[in-house]
Amino acid sequence: MLNPEQIKQSAQNYFQKILKIRRHLHQNPELSFKEFETSKYIQAQLKEATISFTSGHVGTGIIALIKGENPDKKTLLLRADMDALPIEEKNNVDYKSCNTGVMHACGHDVHSACMLGAAFILNELKHEFEGTVKIMFQPGEEVLPGGAGLMIKDGVLENPKVDKALALHVFPSMEVGKVGFKSGMYMASTDELYITVKGKGGHAAIPADYNNPLIIASELLLEINNRFKNNTIPTVVAFGKIEGKGATNVIPETVELAGTFRTMNEEWRSNVHTQLQEIVNAVAKKNNAEITLRIEHGYPFLVNDENFTESCREAAKNYLGNENVEELPVRMTAEDFAFISQKVPSCFFRLGTGNTSKNITSGVHTPTFDIDEHALETGVGLLAWLVLNELENSKS
Repeated sequence: MLNPEQIKQSAQNYFQKILKIRRHLHQNPELSFKEFETSKYIQAQLKEATISFTSGHVGTGIIALIKGENPDKKTLLLRADMDALPIEEKNNVDYKSCNTGVMHACGHDVHSACMLGAAFILNELKHEFEGTVKIMFQPGEEVLPGGAGLMIKDGVLENPKVDKALALHVFPSMEVGKVGFKSGMYMASTDELYITVKGKGGHAAIPADYNNPLIIASELLLEINNRFKNNTIPTVVAFGKIEGKGATNVIPETVELAGTFRTMNEEWRSNVHTQLQEIVNAVAKKNNAEITLRIEHGYPFLVNDENFTESCREAAKNYLGNENVEELPVRMTAEDFAFISQKVPSCFFRLGTGNTSKNITSGVHTPTFDIDEHALETGVGLLAWLVLNELENSKS
């Protein structure tokens, strides 16, 4: 019967290999749905380990299968994303991004490396568990419509049918060696908001001749902010872009706004969509302007199955010790693994990657994001252990 120490030793044995994989991926980042070389590299690693897979899913996606004894008994899906962000890296490290303006600033290189490491261990131990491990390397987590949803449409949850799903994500505000779990509702749904305000342009010195769309847009932002700043249901409606393209003495014809809406209730989500349109209509009428609202429907909320997550939490305590397993708060960030969590019982947990003593503290989506690479060993070993815990780490 397998025990945590055996898995820890395996993770330690693979550490240098996984470190090399992570650094290669970090040096060669690719944007969403363009992960062609990344996909080839991961496929090469799977081939070397004699792990069967199919490729070309949603363009660059990969689905690997590791069949244990009695493979039809249960199927557990593991998910890793592969895409990077349009950010210029500012870290001064040997494995700095070689692709100008593209960086693994959200840790997807870590996710893919950890998943490969777990695959290597599980493939070695496939005669020690019952069931099948399906591993999904997906494109396009960072942009709508999201690679996870597209891979579901492509059939990733079928043949064999997935019973439960598991994924991890880097967490730079948590110290290396620790992990975090949250049962139930964990992350928000997300929609993108695009508004065009059309007034009347003109010379700034002649106010009677124009209807300033910047003023109208400002009023609209204030109306929206006041409407949604205090809600019993967790809600974020925020705009991060306003573009007028005028000048000191030129009033533009139109103003473009772009923002995000996040919540954790589907009925309320629909209600807010209606309210936003009502506010737009009212402000447009009041100011004799034309305002259009476009809502890009994004990811649903992410919910962690309570029973599965609690089982994973207890297994993590068994593997890492109680002191290294933390309770996570609800987050208003979004994640396309939510599509999977809406379909099958899932557990999405956080891997501590920070180290304050080494000044490794930068957040994700920043040009100085990096990890304490010892987190790779934790991630690889814990993923393998959670799978074995779920599939029973010995034959019945």
